[in-house]
Amino acid sequence: MLVKNIDSNELAQWLEEEIPPLLIDVRTPQEMAQASIPKCKPLPLSVLPVRLNEVPKNERVVFYCRTGSRSAQACMYLAQQGYDNVYNLYGGIINWARNGLPLEPMVFN
Repeated sequence: MLVKNIDSNELAQWLEEEIPPLLIDVRTPQEMAQASIPKCKPLPLSVLPVRLNEVPKNERVVFYCRTGSRSAQACMYLAQQGYDNVYNLYGGIINWARNGLPLEPMVFN
């Protein structure tokens, strides 16, 4: 099963669009507290199967993690569940930060 990758610069452009994709962070809460991409939804990979209903099937969804490995797993899992509009942020938040793109600490309510 092929994972659709998107690079940091392309994602930055998508996030500027009128209807941006849903951005989901699959890292642990501890990792998210250090730095996250603005306007992302926290959904750790470990709870994804039980919270699948929170991921819309009719929208573009981009998953990311630290390096792109866990988010690729999330994309493969969703593809197995019938999702076809899911993307993996290639290189994860590390690549995003290397490109000088915005970061902010995740604030949990």
